Amino acid sequence: MNEHAFHTRTTAQVRNRTRVARLLDGFFFVFAAVAAFWLAFTLFTDSLDTGWWGALVAIVFWALIAYLALPRLHRILTSIYVPDYFIGRTRTSDGLLGDPVNLALLGDEQRLHQVMDAAGWTRADDLGLRSSIRIVTSTLSRRSYREAPVSPLFLFGRQQDFAYQQEVAGNPAKRHHVRFWRCPPHWLLPGGHRVDWLAAGTFDRAVGLSLFTLQVTHKIDENTDIERDHIVASVLAADDDVTVHVLRDFSTGYHSRNGGGDSIRTDGDLPIVDLRDEGAASYAARRVVEASDAAAWLPGARHDGSADAMLASSAHAAAGQKRPAFELLDGDSAERSTLEEIRRHGRPVTTTFGAAVLMLRALTSLALMASGALLPDADVHELVAAVGAATLPQAFDARCALVLMGLVSAVGTSLLALLVLRGSDLARMIVLVFATLSTLIAFASHAAGLPLLPDFSTLVTVTLNILILMALSGRPARAYATTRRERRSARTASTAG
Repeated sequence: MNEHAFHTRTTAQVRNRTRVARLLDGFFFVFAAVAAFWLAFTLFTDSLDTGWWGALVAIVFWALIAYLALPRLHRILTSIYVPDYFIGRTRTSDGLLGDPVNLALLGDEQRLHQVMDAAGWTRADDLGLRSSIRIVTSTLSRRSYREAPVSPLFLFGRQQDFAYQQEVAGNPAKRHHVRFWRCPPHWLLPGGHRVDWLAAGTFDRAVGLSLFTLQVTHKIDENTDIERDHIVASVLAADDDVTVHVLRDFSTGYHSRNGGGDSIRTDGDLPIVDLRDEGAASYAARRVVEASDAAAWLPGARHDGSADAMLASSAHAAAGQKRPAFELLDGDSAERSTLEEIRRHGRPVTTTFGAAVLMLRALTSLALMASGALLPDADVHELVAAVGAATLPQAFDARCALVLMGLVSAVGTSLLALLVLRGSDLARMIVLVFATLSTLIAFASHAAGLPLLPDFSTLVTVTLNILILMALSGRPARAYATTRRERRSARTASTAG
């Protein structure tokens, strides 16, 4: 076999493995949603005869529906019906349409930070475990948290680069805030305008429940134009070199709802804030230059030097050579966008959470086996038989067998958790397969008439399995693990070449 044929075969094998992995990931992604709904409604129905415990189960039911089942369902459905191209709206992490894009900017990042700081805005902390805990405690205690994080919204397939905010009267429930996204290279707004940044500014008026997911979230003021104008006014007042050019009727004025179900309305105008030293004149010159470049290759185009002729030629050029509409052209582009997020922010929170739940499951397994060893002799032998250890040599005491099995299970699960943290895609797949099989067994047992709620050990195991499925089947965890697999595949293909 010659070198070219070997390289071609190796590349095809890598692609086939990647295709199979994506199909499996798709299955795990959907199955996690089904399992979450099943667990929530099973708990609800099994708790109808539990008396006062029903109140606690109702809280657990709400948490499962709001934070696991509904977000995953929205993610599945919105991938089908929500357009994946720029329409002047952000998207939530669940795929729902979010806040309107109501501001654009020209200038570099350092200048943007300088102007926002001078205008009295505070940069928000990145969303993480520590900042999340702090914002919950500050909201409940009504203590100021000027750097409180904002929830992620997505544009160009990635979450905001950073956000700024202004707290109102020291109340963390009320704040002005604006998210910023750097535009991709050579990306143009509809109509051909080139900008460096897009932003979405809204005003948080209170804390409440999301209409679509039932999660606790900030509720925004309906008139987003007021917040847009407040941002522009604060920047203009802070720096005399800043100028603004408004694209009138950039989008159709509309009434709608954002990802939290809050009403929004806007007139559709898009202010373009020019942070560069050359100001508004540079914006007009930039449009003329772009028009001139576009007109240069037009057959029969007039080159009289006038801006009107150049802009007219640019319009004809745009009609003949349109750019693709989709922000993310295919699954590969979506994965690459997620990989960029990982490079910027490091290991995804979902991967860390999934590994932590795995460690918790390891400890739970050890604790359950150890507690089982304290049962009466008859129950111990029955438990040993139930977990498949009846074939152990007679020299093994049943109690020791339980503890040993718990220890082996805990060590193996802990090792998988560490490999998942390191980005092993094989370890992630093994964990997802075993979590799925364990959940399916619980499905079958419940369908056979065994209630879930009284069996505490089964309930804990099923809950942990579903949390693992939710965490490790999502795109961030998948992309993080894929990077290692792709690097290995690239080295294989390079060696073959």
